[in-house]
Amino acid sequence: MQILGIDIGGSGIKGAPVDIERGEMLTGRFRIPTPQPAKPKSVAETVAEIAHHFDWHGPIGCGFPAAIQHGVVRTAANIHKKWIGVNASNQFSAKTQCPVTVINDADAAGLAEMQFGAGRGRDGVVLIVTIGTGLGTAIFTDGRLLPNTELGHIEIDCEEAEKLASDAVRKNEELSWQDWAQRFDRYLTRMEKLLWPDLIILGGGISKHHAKFLPYLTVNAEVVPAQQGNEAGIIGAALAAK
Repeated sequence: MQILGIDIGGSGIKGAPVDIERGEMLTGRFRIPTPQPAKPKSVAETVAEIAHHFDWHGPIGCGFPAAIQHGVVRTAANIHKKWIGVNASNQFSAKTQCPVTVINDADAAGLAEMQFGAGRGRDGVVLIVTIGTGLGTAIFTDGRLLPNTELGHIEIDCEEAEKLASDAVRKNEELSWQDWAQRFDRYLTRMEKLLWPDLIILGGGISKHHAKFLPYLTVNAEVVPAQQGNEAGIIGAALAAK
């Protein structure tokens, strides 16, 4: 079965048709810069442009950077505030003339990683952390997703976790890998005390540099890099629309 997967990010909106049985993109991804400001109408038009690029007339899955409840956007930490309360599924369906399923972007990446990546076949509690502009989280128990956890926004020493230990912070503050890893380790230690995961999977662009920071982490859980790379959000979004 083929589904168009779309990953909506702060800097770019990208998509590709996905074979959801094999977990593979069928073409190269098509990317359009995220409109600024990223208000509902302009983002929906960009999603429709991606569907038009592929001449798509079937189901679409979209990963979206917010908590999503029955298609409705509930938070706006990294998107325009006008999204709060908007039914994103309906908005995108109206523009694309296709059935659209919308899911939290970290949850989408988690679905791909659990079905085709580092979490494949793993039971117990699996915590997936996507590290980028912020910190996204997805939690699975025996393969079942607990949606919209958004645990990158918890406070550590009166500071929001993603403002302490995201990859954007590492770059902006020019932190060494060891200094950044010590911050990120504080975050993972808090997650371990709250959730007691059996496995922690680290995704996002920073995961390809895992050899530079994994040795500095002290958590007890097994920690591994994600395997799906930049395709995880697109593949997982398609899986959500299955």
